[in-house]
Amino acid sequence: MQIGDLDLADYMVFFAMLLISALIGIYYALTESYETYIDLLMAGQQMTGYPVSLSLMASFLSAITVLGVPLDVYKYGAIPLYDLVTYTIVIFITGELYLPVFYRLRIISTYEYLELRFNKFIRLIGTVVFILQMVFYSGIVIFVPALAFSDVTGFGLQTAVFATGVVCTFYCTVGGLRAVIWTDFFQTLIMIAGFLSIIVKASIIQGGLSNIIKHSKDGGRLSNWVFSPHPYIDNSFWTIVIGGIFTWTGVYGINHCQVQRYTCCKSKFHAKLALYLNLMGLYVVIICGVLCGLSLYSLYHDCDPYEAHVIKEEHQIVPFVAMDILSVEPGLAGLFVSAAYGGTLSTVSSSINALAVVTMEDIIKPFLHDPSPATLSIISKAICIFYGVACVMMAIMAVVFGSLTKMIVRVTGILGGPLLGLFTLGILNPFANVSGSIIGITIGYTISFWISIGSQLYPRPFDFNPPLPVSIENCTEARTIYHNWTRVLEQPVLIPWKGNLKSYQMLNLYWISDMYICMIGSTITILTGSIASIATGGIHQDIKKRLLLMKEDTILCYFKKKKSMEVCDLGPPHDDSPPPSLRDRERPGKCYSTSTN
Repeated sequence: MQIGDLDLADYMVFFAMLLISALIGIYYALTESYETYIDLLMAGQQMTGYPVSLSLMASFLSAITVLGVPLDVYKYGAIPLYDLVTYTIVIFITGELYLPVFYRLRIISTYEYLELRFNKFIRLIGTVVFILQMVFYSGIVIFVPALAFSDVTGFGLQTAVFATGVVCTFYCTVGGLRAVIWTDFFQTLIMIAGFLSIIVKASIIQGGLSNIIKHSKDGGRLSNWVFSPHPYIDNSFWTIVIGGIFTWTGVYGINHCQVQRYTCCKSKFHAKLALYLNLMGLYVVIICGVLCGLSLYSLYHDCDPYEAHVIKEEHQIVPFVAMDILSVEPGLAGLFVSAAYGGTLSTVSSSINALAVVTMEDIIKPFLHDPSPATLSIISKAICIFYGVACVMMAIMAVVFGSLTKMIVRVTGILGGPLLGLFTLGILNPFANVSGSIIGITIGYTISFWISIGSQLYPRPFDFNPPLPVSIENCTEARTIYHNWTRVLEQPVLIPWKGNLKSYQMLNLYWISDMYICMIGSTITILTGSIASIATGGIHQDIKKRLLLMKEDTILCYFKKKKSMEVCDLGPPHDDSPPPSLRDRERPGKCYSTSTN
């Protein structure tokens, strides 16, 4: 149901957001001298931690976050606050385990590590998995907000998809990584402003934030804390934290979109600064999202628009409320739409830029014989355009084949688990070898897809995660905050599951929460890879220490006396002085003497 159209002021705000994003790309295209494609796609490795921190956050906090977190709070309560624990642990693991190794090696593509540690075939596996994962994910990120807003606002679905794809591709192609990072910075501010617009407006309508909290407490939105360890329950503290640690470590620890951010910093200090400042930003976004969700519930605690048949799908609740309470103020509805699409722009632009780097380094460059910097720069821009088109086409497929959307989202999650296990195996296990890594990742993907396919063929007989109750007791034929609804008043038939989990003590892997799939895939890859490596003689191999996590990398050794060490070929491993340019790393035989903590 369409509740209202965006007016001129809303469109002006939305297109101003798109225009500013494009102008950032133009600015860097005109003011920066990109001598090589590395300068274009890696920002010359001279970025500071402050803008990179917000770019790290914006890269994966897309429109799915802007629309999804408030909806989860509305349905299940303030359980997204569990993510604060998850993110804290993930950032610490990333900063102390993965970042030191990747920053020491000065690699351009994250998957180059797999060749240094194992061989080219393993590197190709990582590259292909990353490309599939990010193209699928980017298409869904474009599709979700376009679908949610089109029915409620009349904002054209195809228009939104094409506008998002064109703008992202444009500033990625002409402005490079610097443009992407500063655009992410801008769009993060827009995202937070969108949340605040609903929170402030709802507080005014409800007579203060205290009334919002009161309604939320009365409706169970602040008391639905689930601590059951049962793996069937999606919104349990343990599921969200344990499963989320593996899922988000697969993002921050090894996904090139994120690794590219902190390796483009001018020193390891700035790389870690970006990572930990990003954590503060995650706190702000999650808390704003939770307050936004509580505001939605307070506004409609006695007349749920979905159960009152005012909207067709539950995912339309957030844009519906935004249009209902914000459209009376010129430009505010456009600000929230900009927040959702700004999240999309940041995610897709980061994906396109990272895909271009990985494709150039891992697939195209090995087949080029002594290419000139200008040639590489032109090819990299063409790759950006190609992936921009690919992401838009994936979004169009999601529009045409809507039923495939959930499957695509699930597949992108499955792909990350064994790949995380492969990197962790290489970094932590000194006797992991090529045979063990191939066996480990093969078994990891086999079991992950087996569980996923089984869950589709043998779905859960009950909903183990029923939403909290809602009410339509005060619904009338014309009851909104500012607009009139057209609806058919029907009493919804709710059949909540009241079963006892003790009846299902025998673990059925097909019913396990999706949050655990990444954990299962990565753990199996590490265990089977380690066993296979020992069985195939890996314990006797000689591995260069710089490819492993070294004790000097850990926080426990930070205050120890400095020792001198030498690392060849790949640049200074530990100090925070500016590293040599990436072009220098192509000169074989060059060694650096440095000091480490």
